[in-house]
Amino acid sequence: MFTRSTWLILALAALAAAAGAWLQHESRLARVPAGVHVTAIGEQAPDMALLDTAGHGHRLSDFRGHRVLINFWATWCGPCLDEMAALTKAQSSQGRQGARIIGIAMDDPGRVRAFLAAHPVNYPVLIGQLASPSTSLRFGDTDRVLPYSVLLGADGRVLAIHRGPLDATQLHAWLSPARDTH
Repeated sequence: MFTRSTWLILALAALAAAAGAWLQHESRLARVPAGVHVTAIGEQAPDMALLDTAGHGHRLSDFRGHRVLINFWATWCGPCLDEMAALTKAQSSQGRQGARIIGIAMDDPGRVRAFLAAHPVNYPVLIGQLASPSTSLRFGDTDRVLPYSVLLGADGRVLAIHRGPLDATQLHAWLSPARDTH
């Protein structure tokens, strides 16, 4: 049986937890410049135009009709570099008919070109905008954590986001055709 003081302690703990959650939510929003829309799960992804490493422009809508895994990374990010081998293997197994993987480098274009010359990948790599609002922020990376991945449905809507490296099970689940059926 709970005493009055036990109930009071539980109520205060619940109130503190709720206040902490609210503050965490507000601190994430505080990192977003005024007027910038951060895409959430279920929303249409922004149709950004980004340059590839050769300076050619690409729109994200060019990939519509396929599931697209967008992986934000940088040359200085160890977990990002470890994840690239798994992404390359996954893109090979998907073939031309499956999901597409796009890397978006949140890094200096010269460093990205030099890195990819030494460590090529089999998926397109685009150069993200580092200046505020950064490309990754517009896709929901309010914590500015890399690697950061976003899964888009064939219709261009955000199906899922993930902070940190994707493990093999997550990667397989994200690229599975059943993922788009909702």
